[in-house]
Amino acid sequence: MQIDIKTSAVQPIRQTFSHVARRLGADKPASRYQEATLELQPEDNFHYRPLWEPEFALYDKGRTAIRMNDWYAFKDPRQYYYGAYTITRARQQDAMEKNIEFVSKRRLLSDLPDDVKAHIAALMVPLRHVEWAANTNNCFVTGYGWGTAITQATMFHSMDRLGIAQYLSRLGLLLDGNQGTSLLEGKERWLNDPMWQGLRRVVEDTMVVKDWFETYVAQNVVLDGLLYPLVYRHIDQRLSQQYGAGIGMLNEFASLWFDESTRWVDATLKTAASESADNATLLVQWIAKWRPRVLDALHPLAAAALGESEAESALREIAEAFDARVSKQGVPLAAAAEANHG
Repeated sequence: MQIDIKTSAVQPIRQTFSHVARRLGADKPASRYQEATLELQPEDNFHYRPLWEPEFALYDKGRTAIRMNDWYAFKDPRQYYYGAYTITRARQQDAMEKNIEFVSKRRLLSDLPDDVKAHIAALMVPLRHVEWAANTNNCFVTGYGWGTAITQATMFHSMDRLGIAQYLSRLGLLLDGNQGTSLLEGKERWLNDPMWQGLRRVVEDTMVVKDWFETYVAQNVVLDGLLYPLVYRHIDQRLSQQYGAGIGMLNEFASLWFDESTRWVDATLKTAASESADNATLLVQWIAKWRPRVLDALHPLAAAALGESEAESALREIAEAFDARVSKQGVPLAAAAEANHG
């Protein structure tokens, strides 16, 4: 008896969903990211206008001064849709849990002198409130932004900020033996310590911006672009050198996350700036508005962690790197400086 095994190819009737095919072409297969992103923004059949802003539709391109011929021109270079995003973050969560377990079992923080633990807590724990504000700002962009290409990424970004806030909370709990006193003291510092009031003012001001794309720029471009290098490179390095590797292990996710998310933030900025001269001018003005305020607000924190002279050097280095990064995306910081002085 002879058995012949044959194979045959089955051609799919269509390569992707019809709404995606209308944009890409019927014969072109679409990636999962494209299928989860393209042409998903609701545009029709809204029941009512928002009672609090009847001049706008529920989803309205006019909620920002930025203008785009195609709002789906924005792309996330990470190609994050829900599945890819959650798988990636789950792996990172597993790695962080191992870091936390390592630090806890070996008492890398709990055995430090009380004054050292108080110093670390004073510098790190109040940043929980910065992360909560970043979560709120990105939720605002998600709620009022236009185009799934942006809003799905800002929703992922929003949830990341809650995760970072939780890691800062766990750092505080490891410092105080799970008593929660460091979290209460961190809140008190955030509300009343003069060192934090400049940053608190800037953070709270970002939360009342009307234009959602300016909120994106103020939070994700300027505030994060200046704060994260200070905290998770300069201050983290100083604390690790002085008090051991425990701090660096607990800050690992935030550090890696900033490098990863910067790719998406830069791509969004570059796409908006390259669309038109008017967009580029707006971005210059917004960065000119927020950049000096953030740098001034970060100075007390930098001085407390690094010392006055080194703080000046660190902030200057951070500002220069930020300027080069933003200019590379088509937003000339020389023009931003002139706009600020004007």
